Amino acid sequence: MDTIKTHLGLLFASALVLLPVGSLLAQAAEEPGVDAQSQLTLDDLRTFTDVFNQARRNYVEPVGDRALLDAAIRGMLADLDPHSAYLTPEEYAELKDSSKGRYSGIGVRMDIGDGRIVIDAVIDDSPADRAGINPGDVITAVEGEAVKGRFLPDAVGQMDGEPGTDLRLTVLTPEGDERDLQMTREYLLMPTLGFEWLDEGWGYFRMTQFHQESANHVKDALDSIAAEGETLRGLVIDLRNNPGGVLQPAVELADGFLENGRIVSVMGRNTRMQMEFDARPGDWLPGIPVVLLVDRGSASASEVLAGALQDYGRALVIGERTFGKGSVQSVLPLRNGGAIKLTTARYFTPAGRSIQARGIVPDIEVTFSDSAGMDERGREADLEHHLLLDDSEDENATTVEPVGLEFPVEEILEVLDAAGMLESAAPEGGGESA
Repeated sequence: MDTIKTHLGLLFASALVLLPVGSLLAQAAEEPGVDAQSQLTLDDLRTFTDVFNQARRNYVEPVGDRALLDAAIRGMLADLDPHSAYLTPEEYAELKDSSKGRYSGIGVRMDIGDGRIVIDAVIDDSPADRAGINPGDVITAVEGEAVKGRFLPDAVGQMDGEPGTDLRLTVLTPEGDERDLQMTREYLLMPTLGFEWLDEGWGYFRMTQFHQESANHVKDALDSIAAEGETLRGLVIDLRNNPGGVLQPAVELADGFLENGRIVSVMGRNTRMQMEFDARPGDWLPGIPVVLLVDRGSASASEVLAGALQDYGRALVIGERTFGKGSVQSVLPLRNGGAIKLTTARYFTPAGRSIQARGIVPDIEVTFSDSAGMDERGREADLEHHLLLDDSEDENATTVEPVGLEFPVEEILEVLDAAGMLESAAPEGGGESA
């Protein structure tokens, strides 16, 4: 889907913390916990140089020194864990834009399949909308190059570009009319939040990821509902397939439904990476039940939110066990304008539970009607080089004071079933608490 898909790939299962260059340089001087015997020797460095030179001289095709160096950096980070990565200056710029909830593009979402690129949705007042592109249109050429016979992701990637640059597309309408259109890319807000009313006065938010404005968007929507004189009897927040994003808005959202108490603890080897986030007084919906829908695609920041509200009994978590990414990635700038996305800490729920490779177990396990064929999706524990769950991490797990809110479980399931979300309003096996 346009540039949005690229950005989501960068943020997958990440609870990101953006750090300034000064922090990185200060940390480099500390090197906490490094054993002198584990440091590289001159012979080790010579071995790296030997490998570099052999690849440069003897690889089957010519390869530049810069490409080899970038590959070495990427390989070093990729071998640590699945979420650490090297970002080129261009990728770093994209990540910063994505964390702000924006991207550069023309404002379309696309379905790719059967050798075609079909417009699925168009953002209002976007370049695509102003050019007259509509859902159902088919992109037949990008910059004059036919899509047919090409590797479709390459054609979609060709649509990426800097704001202010032009893009030429050939579009075929469902009626068979073909048009050449030229648009100028611009910054657009990512459509990450949607609201609708369910039965019995229940509201429904769909959150596709967390960026810096996510919590503000939820608060603004709730304020708008109140200003219109509407009464919420309950709120459903759908976190299914939400891979996470920036940590701070997930903390702010949890804060919005709690009066006090710890929200999440971030614990890393470097003391600069250790943080604790606490709720401030003021519940946005006091006394009103909140339900979180989760699945195995709910990861990282989504799990922070679910774990915090579940520990206090402020929200009922419904669905399936989540992805299980209990680590935080800090984005550390580099001198070349790029950055590294480095796993620097683990996070723990208010009760001290580690989510890493375990996930959040829902209070009520159900199967969603749109989950058919998704059972093959893996979780954190299935990824190569994932951080192992250390049972000792849970030794300090405690209990926290519950909010004491009652949840009309039968009514909630009936509402979700009426909305077509559940395969059955009576899930097998009852529920499991955590």
